[in-house]
Amino acid sequence: MTEELQTGIIRISDDVVATIAGLAALETPGIAAMSGGISEGLAKRLSGKNVQKGVSVEVGQLEAAIDLRIIVHYGIPIQEVCRQLQLNVRESVENMTGLQVVEVNVKVEGVAFKEEEVEEPQLRLK
Repeated sequence: MTEELQTGIIRISDDVVATIAGLAALETPGIAAMSGGISEGLAKRLSGKNVQKGVSVEVGQLEAAIDLRIIVHYGIPIQEVCRQLQLNVRESVENMTGLQVVEVNVKVEGVAFKEEEVEEPQLRLK
């Protein structure tokens, strides 16, 4: 985003928008994690950049488009989780940056199962 004011120009980096979107996504109920994918893992190793896991953005002067790759919890309706995710991300980015979010695309790449709790052996005191 670039905005010319009487005092200068304001620019918001793609990384800032990606961070806001990622945090909003992880705060959404039903989202287990973000999915980095193979190509993003390779990009991290090759470039050394801290790429926001599971989030890619395109930021223009006034608008932003966001792509999210997620893993959802098992047993929760995926369409409902994704709709809420889109709303949360759109609201967070628009409120914090002033950019208009034109689209939030969601790709569900996995389902997380709750791990069964394993009982720890109890020590007996005599």
